Amino acid sequence: MSEDKKSESVRIPQKELSPREIVAELDKYIVGQKKAKRAVAVALRNRIRRLKLDPEMQEDIAPKNILMIGPTGVGKTEIARRLAKLAGSPFIKVEATKYTEVGYVGRDVESMIRDLMAMGFQMVKQEMQDMVKVEAVKRAEEALLDLLLPGTGKKHAETKPARRPMVWPVGSFSINPPNGNGSSIMGTAIQVGIPIGHSRKNHDETPQFPENEEAEDAEDADTAEAEDVEENDHSQDETREKFRAMLRDGKLEDKLVELSVSQNPQMPSLGMMGGSMEDLESMISGVIGAAVGGNMEKKKLLPVKRAREILINEESEKLIDRERVTDEARQRVEQTGIVFIDEIDKIAVRGERGGGPDVSREGVQRDILPIVEGATVNTRWGPVNTDHILFIAAGAFNISKPSDLIPELQGRFPLRVELDSLGKEDFLRILTEPKNALTKQYRELLATEGIEIDFKEEAIESLAALAAEVNAHLENIGARRLHTIMEALLEELSFDAPDIAPAKIPITTGYVNEKLNDLVKDQDLGRYIL
Repeated sequence: MSEDKKSESVRIPQKELSPREIVAELDKYIVGQKKAKRAVAVALRNRIRRLKLDPEMQEDIAPKNILMIGPTGVGKTEIARRLAKLAGSPFIKVEATKYTEVGYVGRDVESMIRDLMAMGFQMVKQEMQDMVKVEAVKRAEEALLDLLLPGTGKKHAETKPARRPMVWPVGSFSINPPNGNGSSIMGTAIQVGIPIGHSRKNHDETPQFPENEEAEDAEDADTAEAEDVEENDHSQDETREKFRAMLRDGKLEDKLVELSVSQNPQMPSLGMMGGSMEDLESMISGVIGAAVGGNMEKKKLLPVKRAREILINEESEKLIDRERVTDEARQRVEQTGIVFIDEIDKIAVRGERGGGPDVSREGVQRDILPIVEGATVNTRWGPVNTDHILFIAAGAFNISKPSDLIPELQGRFPLRVELDSLGKEDFLRILTEPKNALTKQYRELLATEGIEIDFKEEAIESLAALAAEVNAHLENIGARRLHTIMEALLEELSFDAPDIAPAKIPITTGYVNEKLNDLVKDQDLGRYIL
């Protein structure tokens, strides 16, 4: 594929948000951290700008990878995840600590790109299945009706043998051939015809044959049989339409049908040969399954509701072009993919290098380096180039510092943003402002049990102050402290909810103090709160 065609086929899946609009969208879910939001907004906008350039210029513009520095629980991962969702980009979050240097037991760094490609493939496949869902649903409905009413599907062609031509004698004749020594040849003249109704001529020109009672009887029998078949087909059509209406009204959801579920193990591609041990195991199991089982089908008794889901998936698979899905997914991963590498500070080598747990950390950095710089990784969907994948790394760096990373890796993350620690005011906003605020989550959860909880403003302030106080005395885990505080606050209410519903419970400062004050006074807070 030429670069021009490749560039044209890359689809920008989201509307072109300006950096300011991107920050505004992130503000709906993440409190504060303006510097980090601006950095990722500019990085995302630059990717959109790059795709509008000439292919030759596109190749020269590399993404500006970002290194986020800040304590745990301040929103590093959430910023990257929300950014990918805004962009409609394939996104994967990995931990640097789960990778090992080549030669050690563990995952190799290339597996992050294979995982990203798998994510991209599923994303594009789902989009294309959504595009053909209407047709897939229609086909699945017909298949369900065939299962519910066997034999009422498409009309089969007539299986009766075609009628043979009729032959009638019409007289005799004699021929005296020349030079025949006076002998003559006697013969009988015949007329050959096709029965009326099967003549290939115009009906007005249909020859009239002599009366033949047997032929007429056979004709009458065939006509009666055809009328019976037509009447039967009409009755079957009416029954099928009645079942179709019942199916659409949901009256047959629990009825059991026997469905043949195909089990077709796919042969892994040679691109996986360079993978890790788990990829090799997957490949071997796939090869064995394909060799032993082939395309197997297993019959199952399933309710109509479940059978419909399986049939829709099967029909969607038939309607989409897997090669097109693979090509689109590969291009989207290469041009818009985002990899978030968390805990990168844990592979930084501190002080003098030596044995022990630090032995492979520098090796992992060296292995990550070519992936971030730009390399080609073999996957089961073909080679994937990482030149234009955006990498966002993050770490607390409370023990090590960014300068402890090898210089080459530092250079591949030119943008560095420091995220601020969260205090009482931030916690107060987190509890109330975001779309997915914790107070809203718990209110909706308990409403399903018939419990209406009302968080008073002063109670929310008390919770924010309490979270800040616990973070100050114990390990600072940022906004994650709010989860533990809220769980401790509503644990008893969540347990008793089914027994006391319906009820309306106001969450006041007194309620907060009653449930949490004793925990704060206890010197060993870690026994109760994370």
